[in-house]
Amino acid sequence: MTVSVLPNDIDEQNHVNNTVYLRWVQEVATAHWRAIASQEAQESIGWVVLRHEIDYKTPAALGDQIVLRTWVGKTTRLTFERFTEIRRDGDDQLFSTARTLWCPINTQSGRPTRVPTEVRAQFST
Repeated sequence: MTVSVLPNDIDEQNHVNNTVYLRWVQEVATAHWRAIASQEAQESIGWVVLRHEIDYKTPAALGDQIVLRTWVGKTTRLTFERFTEIRRDGDDQLFSTARTLWCPINTQSGRPTRVPTEVRAQFST
């Protein structure tokens, strides 16, 4: 997924604010889920974050074109580990890496739920 750094993304240090990286992590995870999961899975499974870990390597600046790449790592009964890389388009400069631990929830009850084997297989690396 590609996004542009916009004026509202810039903080007092004249680079992309830390919260914007977190927003990008969320946006690419959501886009990945919607692109791959069936409509039935999307209607019955929601996701909540248990933990975010973000490492900032180099600051992004206004006008940068950003490439967001995500993939699922280890999964358990009730957790999905997701990785994200944030890079500049063109020269592939690494701005940030993230690891997020997600918990699947039942959209009706809001309670943790197991992900069906076929859905887990779609996202496994």
